[in-house]
This record gives sequence, structure tokens and C-alpha cells, in this order.
Amino acid sequence: MAASGRGLSRAMSASPCPAWRRTHWEAKGRLKPEYDAVVIGAGHNGLVAAAYLQRLGVNTAVLERRHVIGGAAVTEEIIPGFKFSRASYLLSLLRPQIYTDLELKKHGLRLHLRNPYSFTPMLEEGTGNKVPRSLLLGTNMAENQKQIAQFSRKDAQAFPKYEAFMNRLALAINPLLDAAPVDMEALRQGSLLQRLKSLSTLTPLLQAGRILGVRLPQYYQVLTAPITKVLDQWFESEPLKATLATDAVIGAMISPHTPGSGYVLLHHVMGGLEGMQGAWGYVQGGMGALSDAIASSATAHGASIFTEKTVAKVQVSSGGRVQGVVLQDGTEVRSKVVLSNASPQITFLTLTPQKWLPKEFTERISQLDTRSPVTKINAPSAIEGQPLPQHHCSIHLNCEDTDLLHQAFEDAMDGRPSHRPMIELCIPSSLDPTLAPPGCHVVSLFTQYTPYTLARGKVWDDQERNTYADKVFDCIEAYAPGFKGSVVGRDILVPPDLERIFGLPGGNIFHCAMALDQLYFARPVPLHSSYRCPLRGLYLCGSGAHPGGGVMGAAGRNAAHVVFGDLKSM
Repeated sequence: MAASGRGLSRAMSASPCPAWRRTHWEAKGRLKPEYDAVVIGAGHNGLVAAAYLQRLGVNTAVLERRHVIGGAAVTEEIIPGFKFSRASYLLSLLRPQIYTDLELKKHGLRLHLRNPYSFTPMLEEGTGNKVPRSLLLGTNMAENQKQIAQFSRKDAQAFPKYEAFMNRLALAINPLLDAAPVDMEALRQGSLLQRLKSLSTLTPLLQAGRILGVRLPQYYQVLTAPITKVLDQWFESEPLKATLATDAVIGAMISPHTPGSGYVLLHHVMGGLEGMQGAWGYVQGGMGALSDAIASSATAHGASIFTEKTVAKVQVSSGGRVQGVVLQDGTEVRSKVVLSNASPQITFLTLTPQKWLPKEFTERISQLDTRSPVTKINAPSAIEGQPLPQHHCSIHLNCEDTDLLHQAFEDAMDGRPSHRPMIELCIPSSLDPTLAPPGCHVVSLFTQYTPYTLARGKVWDDQERNTYADKVFDCIEAYAPGFKGSVVGRDILVPPDLERIFGLPGGNIFHCAMALDQLYFARPVPLHSSYRCPLRGLYLCGSGAHPGGGVMGAAGRNAAHVVFGDLKSM
């Protein structure tokens, strides 16, 4: 994009998108009246939980309210021939054990790794630069240093040390992702046996401390300080700092100046694909193909997955134990346990009869921070020419300076969509031609900041949606003249749309904020972070549970192992 983006698009008249073409998941067999376990919601975590439980011999059914599986990791078609990852759009955080244990490659998962992976073009009119500069980052450290040296030789020298520093922290955090948090409730008032068992959950914490060693105070600052403070200690050039800071605020209603934003950055850099640390990639066929692969693995071992089966409530026995669910049509499905991939709010405030939950617990759930800055825009495009390496990347627009990001945040805090929104633009069809017709592309725009509730009594109607989308497209046009003319439709999902369609409270892609007070043994609330809740037999297995959001699968895997252990002791 920038100079290299000019001439890459040709004019076409934009038209509104028609209705999404729906592809139904075809269930194998009929819904039975009883299973060992029922999973509410066929998002990727729910599917992972079902796949593991079924492999462990627990007869499991997944009940999904929509016509498709995958939750936010879904592929839908907009205009014939254009396939979009409508909400979630990139893969990196999926736990490697899940990839291996569930044999996802055998079940059809194909990945397109990106190198280079990050591109930040500059708007430099009036600076004397004939060709605007840009920052292109990939897996080659020497090339990265050359790119950074355009802005600061000092930063170019510091970058390898920064990467090594962050990678060590990611290595320390890794064991914490793959196990239930320390069971504080069992430590506090469990039986002697329960207390002894809970002591084993301290092992990942001890491992993390051993890896970090004497530098623990420095790493503690990364987790608790504003990311601007952390980056200022390493670098001086704004384009590099702002590019790195985007991973600290993406999906979060926070500024780079917000304390704790460093953890969000870490959350987005501790992934990897096919053995490559920190790699991000596209799933061939869109993110729905990942969900399909997990579902295929689950059903191959006997799990049952049903769509358009809306759960109305969790069924509880007179003795105060879960005994199944009731569907919207009145159908009862009995089970020993229920796992909910829905958000904590939907699970505990809507689906569960309130008399079985302590008031203090439900009050804490109702107070969870679910603010979201995200508007996702999907745009089919007809573009001339072959994609260049930078078009494989996450393209960061309006990201030349951390102050730009902060101002965009300030706009939303005043109830207004950002005047210059932070834009992460991806063109997955640049690597995966199966997503669009020849000569065309699908463009994914992950933008922020847009408040859930607008100021001055305005509501997110079509006019407000289109006004904001026009602003986003105008910003892109400044970097890549001709872009707007190439777009042949658009799908605009503001926070209330993300909530309505995907069940994301407040439109929050993580179910609730990834803030320090809502992580680890405080996720979703203190004393109930081990996937269990005060109601016996009911478990949380979605992004609102540890370790949080992103297409990771860890919450589903961890919850399945906790459930299996509890079933064995019943």
C-alpha cells in the first residue's frame, strides 16, 4: 500500500452487500434425550472441549443456536464467490497440543503463514520524501533492522534484544495457558485431599518464576505498566513504537497509555504456527475451516454436533445439581454435566436459574468489563495486478504515532467513533486464492475505536454505520488511492452487531476485557476461575474463562480435563 498500493485497484461502482449465503452444518444422527455431557455453543472452544471429552470416553453433544458452527471463527459468503472470515480473521494463538492431539491437519486444516507479517505505511506529504516511507517487518532479523534503521539506527540495534526479552516472557507465560489456574477455593476451604491436589496447580507459576529469574521485576513492569512506558525504555522512533503498540490495544477499549496494556501485547505475541514462534497466518478457506477441522475430529470419535438448537435454560435438580438443558422449543436434553461456551454473562445471568447462584457471584458477573472498541468491516474488492509482499501482512493504517492511537481512544471515550480510526487491514486472498474469484480479493478491516453507545442519543442505525465505514474508507484511500473504487460491497459490524450475531457481550471479542483484574485466578471472577462455578455440574469453557480470548482453544481443552477429573470422582 502507500506508494506501492497506488494503481493496484480499478474503479467499480460500490453496491450494498446482499444477504449472507448460509451454509448449514449437517448433523449426523438425531438429538438423543441423554448424554454424559452437553456443550452449549459450537464456538471453537466448545468444539475443542467436545473433541477432548469424546476422546476421553465422555459421550458429548454440542448444541449451537446459529445455523453454522465456529462462533466468531466462521466463514460466510458475501456476494457469490467471496468467502469471508466474518469476525475472527487470523490464526496464531491455537495451542500446539490441540493441533497435534486433535489431528487437525488430517481433518483438513491448511495454513498460509505470512512473511513478512507487518506493514506500516506513512503519510508523509510535505516532508520532502518523494516516496513515503514504510515499516515492513518479517522473520528475517537483519531485514527488520534495515527497515527500522530508516527511522532510528539506535532502535535497529535494540530490536533483537527487545524480541529476545519478550520471547522469554512468552516462554514463561506459556505453561500457565495450558492448565487451570490455582484453585483458590479449594485451598481456602476444600478437604485435605482437595487442598493437596490444588497445590499441584502451583507448578506452572513456579516454572514461570524459574524462567524469569532475577529479571522478574522488569517483566512484572511489562505486565502492569502502560505499553508506551515499556516501549519508551527500548525505542525512540514513533513508527516502530506505534506499530508494536497496536498489539497492546487491539480488541481492547484501552489506550497505549493505559496501565496493563503490556499484557494485551504479550497475549498477541506469544503464539506461533507450525513451530515458528510468533507467526500469524491465514486458514485456507477462512477461519470457518479451522472450526470444521475441530468438529470433524470431534465427530470422528463419536461426538454429536447440532445447529439451530437454542438452549433456553440449564436444568437443575431439586438437590442443586445440573441435570441437563432445556431448548427453546421445550425439548429436554439430560446430562451429568453442562459446559457453556457462551459468555459468563449469558451463562450465569440468562441461562442459569438465579436461585441456584449466590447473589455475590451474579453481581460480580454483571459487573464484568465488556467494553469493546471494535467495528469489523468485510469488503469484497476487484483489484488489478498481483499482490506484493506487503499485501500479505497486517497493514497498519493511522498507526504512525502512539499519540494517534491515544487520540482515537479519546474520541470513543467521548461517545464518538474515532476521527482517525486505528485500522488493521488484511487481504487473506493474497495468499489463499480459494476465497475470491480470479482477479478479486477479500479485504478484512479490523477497526477501532467505536463505542457501543453513541453520544447525544444517537444509535447505530444504517446511517451511522455507513458514515463510520465511509470515514474508514477515506482513511485507506489516503494511503492507497483507488481503493474505494475497487470495493464492490461491504458488511459493517459495529459492537451491537457483534453482540447480536455472535453473542459477544458489548461486542467484546474476548467475552470480557483482558484486564489484570480479570485474568488468571480472577477470570471470570475470583474464587471461580477453575472452569467450575457455584452450581455443581456447570462449567465455563469459553473465552470468558482462563486464559481468555483469541482463537486459542486453551479454555476448551483445560475445561475438558477439569470436567473429566470431576466425572471420575462422581
